Amino acid sequence: MVLARNNGLAHPRLGLAISKKTLPLAVQRNRIKRLSRETFRHLQQQLGGIDIVVLSRHGLATQDNAQVRQALEKHLITLASRCDKLS
Repeated sequence: MVLARNNGLAHPRLGLAISKKTLPLAVQRNRIKRLSRETFRHLQQQLGGIDIVVLSRHGLATQDNAQVRQALEKHLITLASRCDKLS
């Protein structure tokens, strides 16, 4: 799950809320954090001034890296366009 809100700044910011309850192993949590940060860095120029929070959900550990990255890209671009329309 990805949440976003305008931040009034010229650059985007990323927050991660990856819980032990949804991803019990540290390896799983670290993988999702790494993929989230990497995807954010690649799309940073397109995002504008928004705050983004990535939340973990059950079943995320079973997806491979390509699936997670693709889903994050889709969510980030969609949220960035919605936040642009609202401001």
